Amino acid sequence: MRTDAVRGPVLVTGGAGFIGSNLADRLAGDGHDVVVYDALARPGVERNLAWLRSRHGARIRFVHADIRDAARLADEVAQASAVFHFAAQVAVTTSLDDPVDDFTTNITATFQLLEALRTRAPHVPLIFASTNKVYGDLGDLDFVLENDAYHPVDANVRAHGIGEARPLDFHTPYGVSKGAADQYVLDYARSFGLKTCVFRMSCIYGQRQMGTEDQGWVAHFLIRALNGEAITLYGDGHQVRDVLDVRDAVNAYVAAWQRIDDVAGRAFNLGGGPDNAVSLRQLLAHIATLTGRPVDARYAGWRAGDQRYFVADTRAAQAALELPARRDWREGVGALADWLEHERGTVAIEAAA
Repeated sequence: MRTDAVRGPVLVTGGAGFIGSNLADRLAGDGHDVVVYDALARPGVERNLAWLRSRHGARIRFVHADIRDAARLADEVAQASAVFHFAAQVAVTTSLDDPVDDFTTNITATFQLLEALRTRAPHVPLIFASTNKVYGDLGDLDFVLENDAYHPVDANVRAHGIGEARPLDFHTPYGVSKGAADQYVLDYARSFGLKTCVFRMSCIYGQRQMGTEDQGWVAHFLIRALNGEAITLYGDGHQVRDVLDVRDAVNAYVAAWQRIDDVAGRAFNLGGGPDNAVSLRQLLAHIATLTGRPVDARYAGWRAGDQRYFVADTRAAQAALELPARRDWREGVGALADWLEHERGTVAIEAAA
């Protein structure tokens, strides 16, 4: 599919958020009209919207609406050439505090979006942002502790990470709601022939991330360190994640749209892979090097459903989408630190305080 041949705007739900705004910027820069559909519920995202408008002017049309507004959403879907669905409740902690809101935001709204596509725009592709939490806590895997990080005993997992063949195992209301939405998106391709694709994302970081303790932990750690504030690690800090620069994530989303006829109905794990795997403690040590001063780390109990290790096996996505090489996490974290330092005293810093 040639994206330069399509007509109609590209709809990005959650388009003022972290990944959504970076994708909207890329799409508008490539010459597409973009509808940014967002409730502006997350502190600081108005700044992302203003940034998009300042860069792209009339190419950005903003719709201030809740993703659960089925009628408004369906009207936008009917005009779209493609839909990227990022609008969601994104924190495990919030899902435990308010599981009803988590359910309606992540399951009901995604179902309504799929129905709008099925009944009003069945030809329009949908790329959905899912999560590695659909695989549960990986409690059956054994780990060894080396150099401040957990490593799998299984040689194949250690070499490549967690693949898409891993059984789904939903933990916490957030894991269930995102997992159910993930499965609905895939089944609407199977049952109704919609052109849908799913990315089960690991930890994405980068510019325009309003990191908080509950979500966006790489930016959160940097913000706290730059402010000279203590950072709380839940668990022992040896947890390992594969972190991916948002620019590389955007490459994957655009590639999935370009190749939707080939990848419809598929789910891909999307992360930094083994080369970008880092423990929380290792990241803090790198941040101390970047800032030139020690990081004040404190510890609290493990959180529900937390994975001691998650590294995405990205070989399927790399092969199907022919993605370029990913940025090294040290380079990317350094670039994010520079951006946050430039933004000091703005909402990007205050949002995580």
